[in-house]
Amino acid sequence: MRWSSGCAPDSVASVSTTVLAELRAAVPPDRLLLDPDVQSAYLHDEAVWAEHGRPLAVVRPVETAEVAALVAVCARHRVPVVPRGAGTGLSGGANAVDDCVVLSTERMRTIVEINPAERLAVVQPGVVNDDLRAAAAAQGMWYPPDPASAPWSTIGGNVATNAGGLCCVKYGVTRDYVLALEVVTAAGEVVRLGRRTAKGVAGYDLVGLMVGSEGTLGVITEVTVRLRPARTTAPRTVVGFFDNLADCGAAVAGVTARGLQPAAFELIDRHCLRAVNEWKHAGLPEDAAALLLAQTDLPEPAAGIEADAIHAEFVAAGAREALVSTDEVEAEALFEARRLAGPALLYQSDDAALTEDVCLPRGRLAEMLARVEAISQRNDVLIANIAHAGDGNLHPVMVTAPGDEAAKVRSQRAFEEIIDAALELGGTVTGEHGVGLLKRAGMRRELGPAVLAMQRAVKQALDPDGILNPGKAMA
Repeated sequence: MRWSSGCAPDSVASVSTTVLAELRAAVPPDRLLLDPDVQSAYLHDEAVWAEHGRPLAVVRPVETAEVAALVAVCARHRVPVVPRGAGTGLSGGANAVDDCVVLSTERMRTIVEINPAERLAVVQPGVVNDDLRAAAAAQGMWYPPDPASAPWSTIGGNVATNAGGLCCVKYGVTRDYVLALEVVTAAGEVVRLGRRTAKGVAGYDLVGLMVGSEGTLGVITEVTVRLRPARTTAPRTVVGFFDNLADCGAAVAGVTARGLQPAAFELIDRHCLRAVNEWKHAGLPEDAAALLLAQTDLPEPAAGIEADAIHAEFVAAGAREALVSTDEVEAEALFEARRLAGPALLYQSDDAALTEDVCLPRGRLAEMLARVEAISQRNDVLIANIAHAGDGNLHPVMVTAPGDEAAKVRSQRAFEEIIDAALELGGTVTGEHGVGLLKRAGMRRELGPAVLAMQRAVKQALDPDGILNPGKAMA
């Protein structure tokens, strides 16, 4: 992917030579990756078919001062900087552009502080989500945001896309837990945003602005997150088997209308279950069109009452079978299948899968699922459905055979049709994966000219030369 720096073609080589020399002076030599073969692992995230370029260098700093030094070098020469976490994104947000510097935070993985008294943790951006959760749990605390990629994705990447997860239906998304950030600006200056206090309204909410900005407004070098006390009650799990997706949507609408709030509420269709079975030999049921998983973590006897109420809504919506279980092993196996569904589909299709991320008002979920089925049939594309059903966040996955160019074209058409359907029903083009490259056109359709102009004004103010992750989100 080509990024225009404004340099004449005959000056690009000399600029590159100068930049590399200054990068070598700015950071220790083991931080720089210049071998094209080694750089290949850093060219793109997991978004299928999103374009990417070839970087000038990949830099792997270990501390804030190194990030500031390398960004300052790039700022002086107007060289683009593409921040990157673990590369687990699904929108192309971490994809390299030609002649950029890819700034990988993978070595910035120190857990600086776990503070149970203040209920917070301070971490570098390269800390893996599950590692933070484990460190917090060891001190009786809990970090709720849990994207399906939690075993691999990093806190910095989670912040960049405002990641959600299975627990967000009740406990909120990443933005709800970020208290403060250390950020390197586009000029290479280090600033601290937010605060450690439980309350505070001094100035604009610049932390909220940075969360979800996909590396286009600053490079995050430290994150202070809110923690909750660890949950102590054993969950109850409700499983419903449905013969069609529309009935699943009706069950979700019924649970929502009744005012119930499960701690997790997920949908997995038979295509996903089959993919997990083929990958992990999990022995999951495949005879229903889809299943719903709901889990309550209330203390007893409230947990039993809520579980029974959810069960009743599943039955009323037409579930072929609905069960309430207190077997934690059985429940964890089903939720693990939900977490593995995305990777299993990629494994099954040899990475030829395109993942959606639309979010709907929960009352429109049944209609949206019906539209997805119609889009699948109309375009002759296999669409597997995974969803955070409780908050209306759908992840339809278009699966194609590797090398089938005609199917690829049909999948891309289905991808755009799903976005249009979501917008028609009052939804949004992305709930947690970010805009990146794949959702730029959809975002423009969603926001409209006036709001886009406001966002571009913010980008211009914080990154006037446009060096931070150019071409992503706001393009």
